[in-house]
Formats: sequence, C-alpha cells, structure tokens
Amino acid sequence: MIRKLVAAVKVPLQNDDIALCERVFETLAAQHGMSEDEREQLASSILHFYQDGVKDERSLTRLLMK
Repeated sequence: MIRKLVAAVKVPLQNDDIALCERVFETLAAQHGMSEDEREQLASSILHFYQDGVKDERSLTRLLMK
C-alpha cells in the first residue's frame, strides 16, 4: 500500500524510508481490522507525518495508534 501511494503521488523517498513506513503500516494495520479506505488513509497519514519529520519508527507508530 505504501509503495503504491508513494508512486501515485511521486513522493521522493529512498528504499529505506519506504521500508520504515511499510513496517509501521503493517504493524498498525495488523492490530486493527481496517477497510480498504481506512488502510489507504493510514498509509497517507504515515507518509504525511514522515515527510513532516517524524522519522523514528517507534514515534511514528505511537503517533498513529488509535
């Protein structure tokens, strides 16, 4: 989901950045039963916060926990 969104909006991220965002996404998506729309919103939020400077995996995960 993250790679698809990165490609769609042409976000300039390195493979390590994308991998970190994907780990956060998989962690959070696995904890909650999410619809496809919710999963897309989660991916978008992860990328938004990452681009705004939240680059620590634990901090990003905690920020997005519901």
